[in-house]
Amino acid sequence: MYEWYPLIAVGAIVGVFAVVLLAAYFCVKDKKQSTGFERQMGDKEIMSRLMQYAKPYRGQFLLVGGVMLFSIAYDMVSPLIIGWIEELVAGDFAMRQIYRAVSLYVVILLVSMLCSYVQAVVLQKTGQRIISVMREDLFVKIESLSHEQLNAIPVGKLVTRVTNDTNAISMMFTNLLVNLVKNVFVIVGVFAAMLLLNYELTLMILCFVPFIVLFTVIFRKFSRRAYRKVKDCTTDINTYLSENLSGIKITQIFNREDTKMQDFQEKSNALGRAKQEQIFVFGIFRPLVYMLYVSSVLCLLYLGGRGYLKEQTFMGQVITSGTLVSFYLYIMKFFNPIQSLAEQFNWLQSALASAEKVFTVMDLEPAIQDAPDAIELSGVRGEIEFRDVWFSYVEGEWVLKGVSFHVMPKETVAFVGSTGSGKTTILSLICRNYEFQKGEILIDGIDIRKIKISSLRRFFGQMLQDVFLFSGTIRSNIVLRDEGIPEEEILEACRYVNADHFINKLEKGLDEEVRERGNNFSAGQRQLLSFARTIVHRPAVMILDEATANIDTETELLIQNSLEKMQNIGTMLMVAHRLSTIQHADNIIVLSHGRIIEQGSHQALLEKRGKYYRLYHLQYRREEMAREKSGKP
Repeated sequence: MYEWYPLIAVGAIVGVFAVVLLAAYFCVKDKKQSTGFERQMGDKEIMSRLMQYAKPYRGQFLLVGGVMLFSIAYDMVSPLIIGWIEELVAGDFAMRQIYRAVSLYVVILLVSMLCSYVQAVVLQKTGQRIISVMREDLFVKIESLSHEQLNAIPVGKLVTRVTNDTNAISMMFTNLLVNLVKNVFVIVGVFAAMLLLNYELTLMILCFVPFIVLFTVIFRKFSRRAYRKVKDCTTDINTYLSENLSGIKITQIFNREDTKMQDFQEKSNALGRAKQEQIFVFGIFRPLVYMLYVSSVLCLLYLGGRGYLKEQTFMGQVITSGTLVSFYLYIMKFFNPIQSLAEQFNWLQSALASAEKVFTVMDLEPAIQDAPDAIELSGVRGEIEFRDVWFSYVEGEWVLKGVSFHVMPKETVAFVGSTGSGKTTILSLICRNYEFQKGEILIDGIDIRKIKISSLRRFFGQMLQDVFLFSGTIRSNIVLRDEGIPEEEILEACRYVNADHFINKLEKGLDEEVRERGNNFSAGQRQLLSFARTIVHRPAVMILDEATANIDTETELLIQNSLEKMQNIGTMLMVAHRLSTIQHADNIIVLSHGRIIEQGSHQALLEKRGKYYRLYHLQYRREEMAREKSGKP
């Protein structure tokens, strides 16, 4: 009876660990937290959609599958060869037999290494092509979203989707799926080989399988929880960085670096804790599986050693030294893929979670879409009409209330009013940046909802107060990567809007570097470049939203001169707080709380002595006081 005590002791130790883990499994509650606009998808649905991206490369995956079989053959055969060599060494042998066995082992090893290399190269190339296509589809989807949707989703979250989440999916195609399949085949193959070699010892090894399954199930719960925390914290820190690095100048102006640093440290520490929890989970699981592996080896050596040394049989089969060595190697090849399989399965779950987030963005239906019968415009005269238009950003809170007006082709119309009166909203609705709830907006007598969005916007040129310049050159920012525009047209547009005054002074001219957001140019220079950008694309309707705000007097004179020239190109719609800049407009529309209260020419509105009259004289007095204070005439 005492002969079985070592086995009983091993079983007791494994059982204690199992009880402790089960207690932890049932005590820890897995709370799923909402992550914004994400929704739940089944793994089957996600895999089905991912396979659509992999389908064009099925030939490469079949090649990898064939190569993988040779790698698996090495795992199956090498322990038998090592066992054969052991028996040759233990008995009477000729060196020729040893050379033959070793040569066979080396050949199989080299073939396996070559197959692994080919597998890695093919998978990496294929995986990167798949992810490249997915990234492009995701970027195109983001571009199609409306302004309202883009305002609702933090930029950092979208950046995370395009970068971190697609990288996780890339790992699945380049490594996880193939290795998961390979490990399954290795486990099945090794198990079959052990059964054929010695079924009694195989049954002994199977006694540890229930514990492996139990530990794996428990590990999955804790690892999923850890993965989710890491992903959520990564998204949080990316979102925070995207916003605060863009606004870092404001942070410096108000001397809030320490406060922002504390906020960043909190998010960074949260990510660090999540990473530590993830490491802790793996730090527990790996030793547990290794403990099972060592326990099985100890049992093998104990039982096999006693049976061989005493020339006894174990459960009816004689165990030789070769059998013992082969089984030792098979046990290692049996447990290693099981440990890898559990970890890779959780990495797969992480990749599927990332894919869900990516597909959630791809499944977002653009709030503004072309109607089924939408038409393509061949040209635009510039006639614009609003008919009883109502609009709200938030349901029930109307920003525009029954707005109606008519703009004739090549007219210049200005919108004035206090902040929040609806001026900028009107300009946004004309381009269908937002969808209005009631009424009609007509372009040349056609409802804009019956015109293709791309066709509609092609005839509009928008110049905003906050000019956005992309990293690149002055040329690339004017043509916006449309390389078909001749240089002479670019230069002519620059001369037309007076941008040539500063471009000609630059060392590289049109090829001068533009840093991020154009921060190496003044506000006035950026505005002139936006004018040139608009003119070179020959719009039929030009929209200016506070284009002359926050600009020095000298540059304002250049811009005013540019505006006078641009009025001859097509219809112009303007929003301006400086009423002196819109005196020559054909029609001035005065808004208040989303309604039109006055409209007419500058002189006509002054004669009415209404809202416009009061605004104009209030600004005039302020400018007079400012001139007197500065001592200027």
